[in-house]
Amino acid sequence: MASSRTIIIAGAGIGGLSAALALAARGFRAVILEQAPKLETAGAGIQLPPNATRILIALGLTERLAPAIVVPDEVRIMSTRSERPLGRVPLRGATLARYGAPYWVVHRGDLQEALAQAAESDPDVALKLGVTVEDCAAYPGGVTVAARHRHIMIEERGLALVGADGLWSTLRTRLTGDAEPRFAGRVAWRATIPADAAPAAFRDPVVNLWLGRDAHLVHYPIRGGRDVNIVAIVTDPTPRPGWSQPATREELMARFARWPRPVRQLLEAPERWLTWALHDRAPLADWGRDAFTLLGDAAHPMLPFLAQGGAMAIEDADVLARALAATPERPDQAFRAYEKARRRRTARAQNAARKTGRIYGLTGIGAVARNTVIRLSSGTRLLARQDWLYGWKG
Repeated sequence: MASSRTIIIAGAGIGGLSAALALAARGFRAVILEQAPKLETAGAGIQLPPNATRILIALGLTERLAPAIVVPDEVRIMSTRSERPLGRVPLRGATLARYGAPYWVVHRGDLQEALAQAAESDPDVALKLGVTVEDCAAYPGGVTVAARHRHIMIEERGLALVGADGLWSTLRTRLTGDAEPRFAGRVAWRATIPADAAPAAFRDPVVNLWLGRDAHLVHYPIRGGRDVNIVAIVTDPTPRPGWSQPATREELMARFARWPRPVRQLLEAPERWLTWALHDRAPLADWGRDAFTLLGDAAHPMLPFLAQGGAMAIEDADVLARALAATPERPDQAFRAYEKARRRRTARAQNAARKTGRIYGLTGIGAVARNTVIRLSSGTRLLARQDWLYGWKG
């Protein structure tokens, strides 16, 4: 395909790979530049609500993902005091009926691998690993990207550049001059264990959310039910470097010493824990200029309390591809239309994630009021609160 239809994407994460597939489906050629020498399958579980799964299904990912998907029956909001559910949010069947798409949980590595395999099998997608974008410039009719592969400088030319290089995006800094992400005062601990190592009650196809003092815990089965994903998020004033910082089980158990015994049994099961510090950024007024724009965490990183970070990146990919298809001869106009379509929704999701995090962290009277509201709300009502998220169709 002619270079005038080539879109360069910096970053081969969920957003970048989804964008490449969405662009290829609309007649563009996508070149993905990823600085990692190989795509890692590490990471934690990821929840994919209906607003994301409908796009993945449209991209033809269902068959590739089928062995790794779990379709949960419900979200079960648990009390650490009574060890009983405060509320249940129906998912299986309910999301199909209400939103026309399923709710999936999957390991992030499995999702990325499925996206990468689909990209590699598409003749209009080129994935180049070990390539770091260092500079970019616009010229009449396109863009030039200067990148480094090992010790060699290379150049890519295309119609436009999409920065999908994550939370610590260098392209965001170059395009907007924005400051670095801010530490959110919380640290997430993650682990994956074989399902038979978890207490029997925690192997069911359910997303379990435990709310406790200065911490909350989420766990659910992944990889077709063969494993259980565990994420514990605690208040912590000290940021930890990186996405996968090793940590000791003893340190975590000290934080959960007063939690119910079944929870402690679950947390004792993993031999290896990894941590990452949660960071945040305020919504941007402008995401790009000329034929440059941002996508996913590079544009709107969000705290994990809505389980929408990956979903928002997948939505971005769909909207961006449709905008470029509408005006392929003017990528600058297409990008401004894409940004206009996405800014308000992603900012709302960022703010809602912050608010949800504060609600999860309530103590004392605040926690009592929160629990009472959940207990008195029907499952249908709890699900309906997500209509603005899950019901999105672009």
